[in-house]
Amino acid sequence: MSVAGGSVPLMSRCVRLVSAQRAVTRSSYRGAGYRGIDSPAGSPRLTQSRARSSPPHVPPGKLVWNGGDKKAVALMYQDPERWGLTLQTYVQLTMLGLHTSAMTAPIRMIERSIFSAKYIFVENLFRSGKMPEVDFAVLSEWFDWITTNVSIPVDLIVYLQTSPQTCHERLKKRGREEEKVIPLEYLESIHQLYEDWLINSDGFPLPAPVLVIPADHDLQKILHQLEENRDKILAGSYL
Repeated sequence: MSVAGGSVPLMSRCVRLVSAQRAVTRSSYRGAGYRGIDSPAGSPRLTQSRARSSPPHVPPGKLVWNGGDKKAVALMYQDPERWGLTLQTYVQLTMLGLHTSAMTAPIRMIERSIFSAKYIFVENLFRSGKMPEVDFAVLSEWFDWITTNVSIPVDLIVYLQTSPQTCHERLKKRGREEEKVIPLEYLESIHQLYEDWLINSDGFPLPAPVLVIPADHDLQKILHQLEENRDKILAGSYL
C-alpha cells in the first residue's frame, strides 16, 4: 500500500521483531502529530514512512557517544544497580530530544517515548530492587520537572502487544551480544508493566489513546495488520 504523495510502504522492512510502543504528538506544523510505538525488547517495529513522517533530530549526545549507547545497554544488563541510572538518564535525555525537535512533516513516529522510559523501564528497575531509591528519586524528579515544564504532546500510542515468550525467542534469534543475558523473567516483568499501563489503565496516566496490534504472529501477518490500520496510525482517524 502506498502513502499519499509517495510509494513508500508503511513498513518497508522489519529488521528486528521486538515489541514497541509508538507515540504521536502534535506540533506547530498544521495537522502534525507524533505516533509513539511501544513494546518490550523482542517485538516488531514500524519503520518510518519517509513520505509522511519526519526524521527526528538526533540529540548531540547521540553523536558524542558514537555507539556508546549499545555499550551502556550491555553494562546495564550486566550490573543494573551500577549502570541503571546512567543508562536511564541518557535515555530520558535522548527521548526529550526526539519529542521536542522541530517537525518537518505531518507525522512523526518514534520508538517508545519519555513516558514508557519512566513508567516501564525505570519503574521495573526500582521494583525489582536493582535501582537504589536515591537513583529512582533523582530520575523521578527530573521526569516530573520535564513533563510539568516542557510541552510533550502525544496523539497516539501504538502498542505492539507481544507475549514475553515470543519476545524471548526473537531475542535469541536476533543474537545481539548485549541481549544474551536477558532472562525470560525480565521480559515478563516488562510485559506486565505494559499491560497494566496501556491495557488496564492501572498506576500511570495515559498521555494519549492506545491502538493495540497483536504482534505474536509471523512478520507477514503483522505487516498485514499494520496496513489494515494505516489510516488510524498515519491519518489520525483513530483520534
